[in-house]
Amino acid sequence: MRLRTLAALIALPAVTLAANAQSVDLTGAGATFPYPIYSKWFSDYAAKAGVRINYQSIGSGGGIRQLSEQTVDFGASDAPMSDAELSKAKGGKVLHFPMVLGAVVVTYNLAEAEKTIKLSGAVLGDVFLGKITKWNDPRIAALNVGTKLPAKDILVVHRSDGSGTSFIFTDYLTTVSPAWAAGPGRGKEVQWPVGLGGKGNEGVAGQVRQIAGSIGYVELAYARQNKLSYAELQNASGAFVAPSIEAITEAAAAAAKKLEKDTDYRVSIVNAPGKKAYPISSFTWLLVYEKMSDAGKAKKLADFIKYALKEGQASAPALDYAPLPGNVVKQLEKRVATLTSNR
Repeated sequence: MRLRTLAALIALPAVTLAANAQSVDLTGAGATFPYPIYSKWFSDYAAKAGVRINYQSIGSGGGIRQLSEQTVDFGASDAPMSDAELSKAKGGKVLHFPMVLGAVVVTYNLAEAEKTIKLSGAVLGDVFLGKITKWNDPRIAALNVGTKLPAKDILVVHRSDGSGTSFIFTDYLTTVSPAWAAGPGRGKEVQWPVGLGGKGNEGVAGQVRQIAGSIGYVELAYARQNKLSYAELQNASGAFVAPSIEAITEAAAAAAKKLEKDTDYRVSIVNAPGKKAYPISSFTWLLVYEKMSDAGKAKKLADFIKYALKEGQASAPALDYAPLPGNVVKQLEKRVATLTSNR
């Protein structure tokens, strides 16, 4: 039942979650990473409050651009805006609201592997750098003793659009792989040394599903919905961990304490401490102008955010996201109260 429900959410048209264009109360655009849960929230909130929200799942880069140009009421991103991006926002001060936690998984198509593949950060970095090109490479084999690996080419699949998922993934690679840090580095868009591009989490998942020997990265919900295999990754404590709600929550634990004092909320939790922490975990953010031009929209958006922070969090685990820590929710509720209009 959960998979059928998730399939319906992911299959929703990205450009319209409202009954029709004239009935839309709020418009937003951005990240594909949280699209399954945002779709659920928008649908449930429309039924509860009668407020219809049109959300375009176009990638974090697109969401930041549209917010900056004031063509939408809010943006969504898995990569916090940089200081340079914040300075270019035409509507004034932008606030970051972490809304939920998720995981980027390393997904692969390798029918010959009878057990789940294990990977370290350094090995993964070299795969995406094109330095490791075969599945039976000795460095991969050393991490997977007892698993028969084929002498098959590895085909890398990456995002072709400006992507918060790419930012999270390359943030992780930059943290754990000196070779990656010295090369492409972190960003929503980077110069990929090798591989094929796919648009959105949907595009990458589709490519990996179709191409034998491929490897890519997507948000956990997309991997599970597409029935893709995904790796166990070595975390900062040296343990190999599969993505789960508990593992994502543990990764966020250290950040939750930090956020009691740091209310900027632009924080990374990749490669977090904790024996059970999943190393490619992240917050995902709504991007909102502190002062909107329309008082009615400002109130509707504030009310929706309140709903998502409280009632909406209960929907997270069923869709493979982790709820926000309680202390973070309390602080964000105070931040919501600062949203006003210029009128």
